[in-house]
Amino acid sequence: MSLYPAPRERHESELSLAELRGNGARMAPHWVVPLAPEPAPVSPALINGVVVPAASAQLIDATAEYGG
Repeated sequence: MSLYPAPRERHESELSLAELRGNGARMAPHWVVPLAPEPAPVSPALINGVVVPAASAQLIDATAEYGG
């Protein structure tokens, strides 16, 4: 004897992914994010206490984008 489950009823709270994306797209303009001010640049003289292992420095130095 085979049992076939009854079709599930769709509840109002269950949304498809397309419906959820559409709802989000319609609401997005209402959520305005205030612009944060750009952080002020920091003088290299104020950056201290950073220790980089020699192997890491060599790896970065050998990388074309950073060292050579």
